[in-house]
Amino acid sequence: MTLSSLFHSRALGAAALMLVAGSAWAHPGHGVAGGGFVAGLGHPLFGLDHLLAMLAIGLFSMRQSAAMGRVVPLLAVGGMLLGAGLAWAGVALPGVEFGIAMSVLLAGVLVAALARVPAALGSVAVVAFMVFHGHAHAAEMPHGASTLLYLAGFSLATLALTVAGRRIAGWLMTREQRVLRGLGAAIAAMGALFAVG
Repeated sequence: MTLSSLFHSRALGAAALMLVAGSAWAHPGHGVAGGGFVAGLGHPLFGLDHLLAMLAIGLFSMRQSAAMGRVVPLLAVGGMLLGAGLAWAGVALPGVEFGIAMSVLLAGVLVAALARVPAALGSVAVVAFMVFHGHAHAAEMPHGASTLLYLAGFSLATLALTVAGRRIAGWLMTREQRVLRGLGAAIAAMGALFAVG
């Protein structure tokens, strides 16, 4: 087993364990258990908009060049950290919730279309999508939580979800691409609902 496949297997296992920890709701209350790590870990997992965006980005990554596909989970984490940094620096992003909804919609459309885009454009899109999510995560950090532990929690969840999406897409692409397209369309429809909701 290569280091890359071991990493992907562990990340997929972590995502599976986190997903069975409870039901996905839009934005549940977050406590400071574990100094904020649990809150950071739970926010992407139990916020349906965040969950769908990260899974969609993972699904999208499988149609891209091999080099880009491998770094997409890291780009997603980078975008999250950038967005969080902006929020904590006091930089307001207009329309954060709308930006989150559009990231879900557009990532879903890219998956449904089985789109393959230039690496530079795809990389910028992934980071831009995740900036909105990171900004929202930072704004909703529980009072008294450790910033470092909260960052570690949502970074781990983001990494696990995007890797899980990538693995799911890889499995579907070798069997039934129509299911992959259908997942993309369903994610895009949810993004549209978020945008008008």
